[in-house]
Amino acid sequence: MKWLFALFLALLIFGGAAWFGYNYVFKQDIQVRKEQRGEITPAPTPDISLPEFQAAAKLRQDGKLVEARDALTAFIQKYPAGLHVDEAKDLLGEVNIDILLSRTPSPEKQEYEVRSGDVLAKIARKLNTTPELIMRMNNLNGTMLHIGERLLISHPDFSFVIERKGKLVVLLNHGAFFKQYHVREVKLGPKQPPKVTTKVAEIMAWRGGRRVGFGTKEFIGSTRWIRLGAPSYTIYAVPDSAHPNLDQPPPAVGIGLAAADVEELSGLVNSRTPVTITD
Repeated sequence: MKWLFALFLALLIFGGAAWFGYNYVFKQDIQVRKEQRGEITPAPTPDISLPEFQAAAKLRQDGKLVEARDALTAFIQKYPAGLHVDEAKDLLGEVNIDILLSRTPSPEKQEYEVRSGDVLAKIARKLNTTPELIMRMNNLNGTMLHIGERLLISHPDFSFVIERKGKLVVLLNHGAFFKQYHVREVKLGPKQPPKVTTKVAEIMAWRGGRRVGFGTKEFIGSTRWIRLGAPSYTIYAVPDSAHPNLDQPPPAVGIGLAAADVEELSGLVNSRTPVTITD
């Protein structure tokens, strides 16, 4: 009987060791090799950044624009390659526009009292902004001004970068990220220099197949283009949900953005706005 007990004990000891070795050594090694061969999908990495992104998005929903801007900026700096960084940049751009076009206090905003002889274009040149931005910030329905009227004026220092491979137009304010626009179409020649430095040449508005000027009744609702100083580079409008039908056909070459995006961007930049085009 003793030898049976000794045999049972030996089987228990060596069997336990074999089970432990298989499950904690060989099985893990087999699992790793299967994952390397693509036979097993690795367990997903926990998304540790999601709660912070959701918290920042809720601040925007609650109307806390300045807090949302600060939270989103910090999020992008903390997770530059995170799963939600593009969403955070898109949301930050919307928040920046909300702040710019609202009565939300900002160091770049000041009050300006309209004086005799003032017109929108003159004020815009003097204060380094655009007539359309003044209209949008002050909810003006027309270009007529009245002496003594108080306008809210912002002093952004915009530039933008066109990333051809990334299909992005990134708007910068004082060199820092402000908003990004997603390119819908690219129609350029096959040979492009790796980097082009240029500026906005003119803002173009089309209505009924002809050019229309700022301040005219045809300007509102017109199709906008932004022509750059570099040959072949025109940012043109592509139909979107808000503008399903555009009566102006696109140019032969250029970069297409959603019509609403071109309309917005064309109201922020002017003929002094620097532009960099990169791969």
